[in-house]
Amino acid sequence: MTSWSRFTDEAPHITEIFLRRYRATGNLCLLGTLRADGSPRISPVEPRVFEEFLVIPGMPGTTKFRDLARDSRFCLHTATVDTHVSDGDAKLFGAVLDLPDRDVHARFAQQLFDESGFDLRGEEFDHFYVADLTGASTVELVDGHLDITIWTPGEGERVVQKH
Repeated sequence: MTSWSRFTDEAPHITEIFLRRYRATGNLCLLGTLRADGSPRISPVEPRVFEEFLVIPGMPGTTKFRDLARDSRFCLHTATVDTHVSDGDAKLFGAVLDLPDRDVHARFAQQLFDESGFDLRGEEFDHFYVADLTGASTVELVDGHLDITIWTPGEGERVVQKH
């Protein structure tokens, strides 16, 4: 599994852009999943970095969670409003793992409460999805050309320039 902490070690530049865009939008990202018929679905989500995990939270019974239960693959895209991507843009790819560890759930609920006041303490999670990252990329406009930074586990980051 490629945890969030391993990803940040191997892809510091992509991590920096992802976190900058994530924070600039109030933690909003767009989650791409696959519907039962194989067509794509895009859903808003507020992922959370917690311990060594990137958690993909959501309300129980949502269509995005049904999609992930059926096919765990996803794409997580920072919300973009600037067509010139002057602040960068990031995408993370992978599959979710359903982490059944109730101690982790309790610590997550406490941190969520401490940071936001949203109280899930004492609740049982029907799913606790964490990201197993399999790839990532960013796009940035640099000196009139696009820099595309690509990460693959174990290979570090590489930059492709588009003129």
